[in-house]
Amino acid sequence: MKNIFTIVAILSISLVAAQKRQVRAATIGFLNVENLWDTIRSADYIDGTKDRSNPAFHRSVPLDSIKYLEVTDKDYKGPWNDESLIGKKVVRIQGSSEEFTPKSGKNYTYDVYKQKLANEAKVISEMGKSYTGTAPVVVGLLEVENRQVVEDLVKEPAIAKYDYGVVHYNSYDYRGIDIAFIYQKRRFTPSKSWTKEIKIFGSEGKREYTRDILVLTGFLDNEKVAFFLNHWPSRRGGEAISLSKRNAAAKVLRQQMDSVRALDPSTKLFAMGDFNDDPVSPSLKNGLKAVGNPKDLSEENHYLNLMYPLYKKGIASLAYQDAPNLFDQIIVSSNLHSPNKELRKDYTVFKAEIFAPDYLITKEGNYKGYPFRSWSGDKFTGGYSDHFPAFVVLQKEP
Repeated sequence: MKNIFTIVAILSISLVAAQKRQVRAATIGFLNVENLWDTIRSADYIDGTKDRSNPAFHRSVPLDSIKYLEVTDKDYKGPWNDESLIGKKVVRIQGSSEEFTPKSGKNYTYDVYKQKLANEAKVISEMGKSYTGTAPVVVGLLEVENRQVVEDLVKEPAIAKYDYGVVHYNSYDYRGIDIAFIYQKRRFTPSKSWTKEIKIFGSEGKREYTRDILVLTGFLDNEKVAFFLNHWPSRRGGEAISLSKRNAAAKVLRQQMDSVRALDPSTKLFAMGDFNDDPVSPSLKNGLKAVGNPKDLSEENHYLNLMYPLYKKGIASLAYQDAPNLFDQIIVSSNLHSPNKELRKDYTVFKAEIFAPDYLITKEGNYKGYPFRSWSGDKFTGGYSDHFPAFVVLQKEP
């Protein structure tokens, strides 16, 4: 198989070495953990009698515990969103929950689950470390089943010492997968978080349920920041046919970013995730209006796609049928760009990278050069993910 990935070389002079210049650094990144499920078949239980800010409003519970919970609308047909479920108590079966159990074809045992946790923790611990000497301050996670798997992840030995906090909301995704943030408590202080629904429809006009956009605001080393985590609708059915779904997601993301920016233009914004589109796709270029060249930043276009230069160099974060794509991207607000890369008293972008160390790359077979994924059909490979992670390193004078 052709090696279709160009791997970014590590700079010989890292920010660790730059400590003599009194540089402070922080890594922000994300990774698709490729189906991080626990071993218990679960369902979503929505108790609409509770306040929506209460985690018990929408939570994941073992399927065999449903009989002990009150369900007021056993035949509820939707729509599935928080507003429609206020006052109701309903159950939503997770579409892929049965697939990840010891009794399934995958033979998804506790040992496999623990290996998955250890693998993902290893990746997190090393993202950006060659530049900063430490693990990322804030990490977005895609394809997690529920809050519990994230809580288990941050306790893994490879990252436990960083004392990560967790921000997670259950979504109404048809498969039952969510997105989440983890953050180092000593360096990031959250102020507010929320999710924003993306409404998409199939070819026959039927509502389809996907992941929400997760927004987290707070203070990174005392600087005001906001993070927007995305896992946009896939290209299932074809890129052109499904484009309207990602255009809908782009519209929601743009509205959320513009709203946060309008409240305080000094806030530094980071949009990240698996967009299921490339930096030059209409959803990102026209919908979000994320520019690839800093020279194109303006009052109207104030979001910079850090992955555009990597895309132009042929760098990819995944591939399907030998076609490489750079779906995993980080987009920042213009106030994170320093034209002269000079050190400033507040954070600016030092470097953005697709993280692809040797152990994350498949070495042989039909998928040589691809990300070393966890699953080949129902067989656990011992791998990590079908996507390479992405991160951005920030720097400033202390």
